[in-house]
Amino acid sequence: MRKSHPVRRAVLAGAATVSGIVLLLSLKPASDPGSASAAGGAAPPVAAQSPQGGRGAGAGTVTGDAASTQYGPVQVRVTVSGGKITGAEAVQAPKGGRSDQITADAVPRLNQAAITTGNADIDTVSGATYTSAGYKQSLQSALDKVKAGADGGPDTRTLTGAVARTQYGPVQVRVTVSGGKITGAEAVQAPKGGRSDQITADAVPRLNQAAITTGNADIDTVSGATYTSAGYKQSLQSALDQAGG
Repeated sequence: MRKSHPVRRAVLAGAATVSGIVLLLSLKPASDPGSASAAGGAAPPVAAQSPQGGRGAGAGTVTGDAASTQYGPVQVRVTVSGGKITGAEAVQAPKGGRSDQITADAVPRLNQAAITTGNADIDTVSGATYTSAGYKQSLQSALDKVKAGADGGPDTRTLTGAVARTQYGPVQVRVTVSGGKITGAEAVQAPKGGRSDQITADAVPRLNQAAITTGNADIDTVSGATYTSAGYKQSLQSALDQAGG
């Protein structure tokens, strides 16, 4: 009997090993989640999960009631997601003279404190005692509305009216409605430039407060701001029409 050549035996053994590896790879389950990503393909889709808690988690943008202070109204709007404050801004704050500088310095710090703290228990900004107090009051009002909605209370909606064209520029109003009542109002557009800046600064806060107090668009015209007042009421009515109010 002829003896196998050592080199031939080595080649045959190597071929058998390679064949075995190929066979094992061909039997590897196609559903292995690592195989697709390792090959540079897309990973298997993961089913999306709904956030727990539903309305209880608290979500949306809510505007607190305007808080009156010695130097002017303060009104805060917060964005809440997953029960946490993710955004905060003052839609009204004291303005004019020294108040401009105080507001410019204090409001960004109060906004950040609201997001960081997650509630209205925030520190008073030094030199802005009244603004800080008003901010915290309005912030708490906004958070109360979020909680009311999360607990199954009246829905809170933010509605923006159509733009009203006036002789001095567009006026557009946004309102927050909760339980069928106006709980917040602001002018997202108003006449500006020259004399209009002063008229807007004086009239808009009064129109905002009147909208909340009256609860409808039948509010008094602000003396010296006839066109702005007319545009405000027109846009306000448009917003309320969306709410069915």
